[in-house]
Amino acid sequence: MTAAQGDGQLKYQRIADALRAAIASGEYGPGDRLPGENELMATYQVARMTARQALGVLRSEGIAEARKGAGVFVRTFRPIRRHGIQRLARDGWGTGQSVWEADVGAGRELVVDSVVVRQEPATEGVASVLGLEPGDPVCVRGRRFVLDGKPVLLAVSHLPASLVAGTAIAEEDSGPGGIYARLAELGQAPAHFREEIRCRMPTTAEAKQLQLSSGTPVVLVCRTAFTAEGRAVEVNEMTLDASSYILEYDFDA
Repeated sequence: MTAAQGDGQLKYQRIADALRAAIASGEYGPGDRLPGENELMATYQVARMTARQALGVLRSEGIAEARKGAGVFVRTFRPIRRHGIQRLARDGWGTGQSVWEADVGAGRELVVDSVVVRQEPATEGVASVLGLEPGDPVCVRGRRFVLDGKPVLLAVSHLPASLVAGTAIAEEDSGPGGIYARLAELGQAPAHFREEIRCRMPTTAEAKQLQLSSGTPVVLVCRTAFTAEGRAVEVNEMTLDASSYILEYDFDA
């Protein structure tokens, strides 16, 4: 890297820092338009690419969003606080509530705008968790969740087809309380959950489905539901827009 390149990099970082501070102080509030490339070029005496990179930093952090033909604006979207433990309590789904209700709170609308239910052969990884042979049939439920008009989550559940065939779990609408309530009706109620979490950059398909800004990572949550007897009855692979979520875990010592 040349000295000029290094200096240019520091400039865009300094501009991004200044804009971030202005947002934090309230100078620019949710929904406000940020200075455009031309304004930043004039104010900071930098090249267009440097101004563009500065705005790109805020977009990649989820602080700002671009609106085609209008500019870059401070995001108005409020993060989702995902309560990792309380959301799965039986006194929620067991009384007909969705596990997602604990995340969004009152006054916000969470919509499942796409549900695809199909049967397919189990992959080696899914089969090993569910106690099946690779290629055994599994019921696959794919959903996209949209909050306040913004896609935030992709979820794909895998359940043994032999267990759920002919039930509401194999239908698009699984009914009040979702698939956990239906599993309880089958005598296979989830009693224990395990979640594994990691982060990475999205695939092209994921970025398109979640409408992610360039540079925005995703959080991957793989949850397995077990019965009281220790049988795994569901593997749920979730892909979260990292800029939309706060993961919260509240438990006693």
